[in-house]
Amino acid sequence: MSLSRRHFMTACASIGVVGGAFVDILSRHGGPITVETVACAEEIAGIELTQTQREQLIEDLEQHAGHYASIRELALPNDVPPALTFDPSGSEIQPASSRQGMSWDPAPVERPAKAEDLAFMQVAELAYLLKSRAVSSLELTTLYIERLKKYDGVLHAVITFTEDLAYKQAAQADMELDAGIWRGPLHGVPWGAKDLLSVPGYPTTWGAMPFKDQVLDTKAAVVDRLEAAGAVLIAKLSLGALAWGDVWYGGKTRNPWNIEQGSSGSSAGPGAAVAAGLVGFAIGSETLGSIVSPSTRNGVTGHRPTYGLVSRHGAMTLSWSMDKLGPMARSALDCALIFEAIRGADTRDTSTVHAPFPFSLENDIRSLRVGYLKKAFESDYAGRETDAATLGVLRRLGIDLIPIALPDDLPVEAMLTTLGVEAAAAFDALTLRGGVDQMVRQGQGTWPHEFRLNRFVPAVEYIQASRCRSMLLQRMNKVMREVDVFVSPTFGGGTLSITNLTGHPSVTVPNGLDILEDLPDSVRRQPRSVTFSGPLYADAEVLHFAHTYQSATDFHLQRPPIQ
Repeated sequence: MSLSRRHFMTACASIGVVGGAFVDILSRHGGPITVETVACAEEIAGIELTQTQREQLIEDLEQHAGHYASIRELALPNDVPPALTFDPSGSEIQPASSRQGMSWDPAPVERPAKAEDLAFMQVAELAYLLKSRAVSSLELTTLYIERLKKYDGVLHAVITFTEDLAYKQAAQADMELDAGIWRGPLHGVPWGAKDLLSVPGYPTTWGAMPFKDQVLDTKAAVVDRLEAAGAVLIAKLSLGALAWGDVWYGGKTRNPWNIEQGSSGSSAGPGAAVAAGLVGFAIGSETLGSIVSPSTRNGVTGHRPTYGLVSRHGAMTLSWSMDKLGPMARSALDCALIFEAIRGADTRDTSTVHAPFPFSLENDIRSLRVGYLKKAFESDYAGRETDAATLGVLRRLGIDLIPIALPDDLPVEAMLTTLGVEAAAAFDALTLRGGVDQMVRQGQGTWPHEFRLNRFVPAVEYIQASRCRSMLLQRMNKVMREVDVFVSPTFGGGTLSITNLTGHPSVTVPNGLDILEDLPDSVRRQPRSVTFSGPLYADAEVLHFAHTYQSATDFHLQRPPIQ
């Protein structure tokens, strides 16, 4: 028996099933589930059944509904992962067994006379000043906290200050440095954490009203590793509610290059704070652009590591198979120094692995095979001329750019069902108890809407999307055998979606500052960016290549007007 859309709507209306109500009927115990209910569900499931087949399903669907109810009663917390782990390496690309680390020593640098100049120094420079005792960690900590308080009324980048902890850590760092104990380049450097990283004794709000008073006992792995490296945590920075956009329960985080504009997200606070010289560096997270986009908007450098190289223990889960944590800083070299401190396997995050990180400034990047998405760079898009200039810089550096293309014969957009379904599962308890109604943003294009929407996705379709993702990974790894690094427009050529699905690393760097057409005489600017990506576990090569580009340009050294 075929069910037309008209009959479908009539049948649903006749039993009082409208909108998403039939999903609720199918997923709660005590239905009642009828043949009419099943007929309505067929439209979403994309199948057609006979009347007899519908009748045969009812008893088992009632049993399934009971199973769903028993699982709901567990109230699964956000940090419990599914018994499935995404492994981007598959059987083709395995990380080398070596745990080789970064080779780097701080180069001498003069201490600037002005405090503002000190605030905008790179981590690599602060490392020398701290180690040589030209500046103290307490001085830097005080400077950055004062700047955060001065500008946060405009930028709305801070959710919680961690002053007591910061001054304690700064005092400890100074005591050790005075005694000649140097833990490494982050020792004594103040930093900010995206507020989805848990820190005992302080709220971990996830930027969302339902969690604004949440205090977790867990210390996030990256927080722990940065503490071990001697870094000083001064603030928990804003993120769009539950890691979407730049709007959180306290307002909209602003772009310091143009405060009429949001800072993009979801690593909104890290992007704004780094750009404005309010922290030495920050840790952001990305599932689908949450490091790349705010790095672009705020004109900072963002490193999204290979999936599995940084532990997510103690971080809010949005998508178990797509979430990544990474540094946001002034330069690619800074990102490399931070990544060295936070990378590595962690038994508390089963997705993590050890991989070598042979970053060395002594390596010659001209030996790298560098690809570029020729078709994407030749298309018509905002920033095309800026990106063309970037390619020109690379060619002048002696780089022979090899035209490549990413896989374009698979339904990448459909594979992003993965994100929607996993996010809906991660926050299902919030959806079921109506907590999503407390979130600031509502309607289409928001998490409350997406959480409800993705309860309509059949489990079979989620698995099929995952299988397509395996095919995408295989084809992407085949392309990556041709190059060591590739260059792409940040939001062109499918790079953002594809590499987030496959787990490949990227570094997004500023490559231009556009004059605003409607305000040509203003000091405000629109930062542009370009993205360097590479094979799985090739973070060292990608970061070194980005550093070489930045050594030939100065876009990463520019300062925003914060007005």
